[in-house]
Amino acid sequence: MGGSGMHIIIDLKLKAMQAPASKPLSFSILLSSSLLLIFVSSSLHPAQADQPLLTPIKKDTSTNLYSVSVYLKTPLQHTNLHLDLGASLTWVDCTRRYNSSTYRHVLYNASLCLELDTRIYGNCFKSPGPSCFNDSCEFFPENSVTRQIAIGDILLDSLALPTTDGRNPGKLGLDSDFVFSCGTTKLLRGLARGVTGLAALGRFNFSLPAQLGRAFSSPLIFAICLPSTPSANGAAFFNSAGPYYFLPGIDLSKSLIYTPLLLNPYGDTITPYPNRPSDEYFIGVTSIKVNGNAVPLNKTLLAINQENGFGGTKVTTSTPYTLLHTSIFKAFTAAFEQESAALNLSSITPVKPFSLCYEADKIASTRVGPAVPTIDLVLQSDDVLWRIFGANSMVSVKVNGEDGLCLGFVDGGPNPRTSIVIGGHQIEDNLLQFDLVSKRLGFSSSVLFRSTTCSNFNFTTNK
Repeated sequence: MGGSGMHIIIDLKLKAMQAPASKPLSFSILLSSSLLLIFVSSSLHPAQADQPLLTPIKKDTSTNLYSVSVYLKTPLQHTNLHLDLGASLTWVDCTRRYNSSTYRHVLYNASLCLELDTRIYGNCFKSPGPSCFNDSCEFFPENSVTRQIAIGDILLDSLALPTTDGRNPGKLGLDSDFVFSCGTTKLLRGLARGVTGLAALGRFNFSLPAQLGRAFSSPLIFAICLPSTPSANGAAFFNSAGPYYFLPGIDLSKSLIYTPLLLNPYGDTITPYPNRPSDEYFIGVTSIKVNGNAVPLNKTLLAINQENGFGGTKVTTSTPYTLLHTSIFKAFTAAFEQESAALNLSSITPVKPFSLCYEADKIASTRVGPAVPTIDLVLQSDDVLWRIFGANSMVSVKVNGEDGLCLGFVDGGPNPRTSIVIGGHQIEDNLLQFDLVSKRLGFSSSVLFRSTTCSNFNFTTNK
């Protein structure tokens, strides 16, 4: 098939996304010269150009982490992967039940291995398989939650995601040469139950968005909308600047405010990569306001130190709640407490890891969450604000059997590498667009304000 350059179309109902991870999915292959054309060959060739792709995002309540669903291997199998916004290369546990007829190893002296800049190779002293091959190109996959690493072979295999028109999922789009690393079962510890690896969405040439962009000759633009509940999925869009339609028919791509994506010259990976900048996404927060009043801060902490990479603000999906440098945290919580007192909110004994908690039944509810002081992250100018309402600032807890609400920001210590780490809870029900073409982040602030949620994408298959 690869030599003839045959085009195929894969017709797969989205309900198969719910199939058990270990059960191969059945699908029909139809020859076609129209609709979605998928070009299968032994080297990386694009499918239909400018083809947007889609995947659901699921929240795990036990870890407060997020996962995406992809199709991997041949035959295609439903695979759940931890969503890591700042990782460089996707990895999958290859040590257990990795069964595929199309996986291929990469030799240490191959040009692909040189592009990956791994600088390591390995030999196999067991039976050859996905995780064991002589003279193979190897990589150090990392778990960004537990800060653990492993070593694994680089593989190529088939990966597929549903196409989309921005309203519904469609047929599957296939990348037959997806590059990833083998991980280990042990490396999965600390991630959501049911995931078998990690989906890397960072600023690296072989991240998931970068590879999908090349495979489909599409712009390197992707968006995520994290769900606030485990009962309904959010959505991630690849190869698309929009539209992103959420029920009842709201295109959230029309509601974005933009701020530059900043490059940190030094990465924070466990394995150092000299002369390679960070794969994480940094933005330029210049001040913080609570109810419109500026919080007194040491503003040198808000800038990225070009000599060592310390400071600045990054966005992550591997930390449940926003972490603040201790000095920022103390000033911020003091300001929030002062503004809360003005609203006659009744404080209660805090619940770890939080420092400020309140009686929930004394706080009114609004369409954007509890009626508490608003928080503004001021960006490149005073009129560019990422506004955080109660749904994203407060966390529901139980205190002696009673309902409480805690300020969902955590003390990150007196000497963190990054001064502000915006965590998952603060970006739930916010649409974030990462435009690597224009090097900018588009953000919606809470979509609850627009009478929708990130769980309101219509995952019904568009026939």
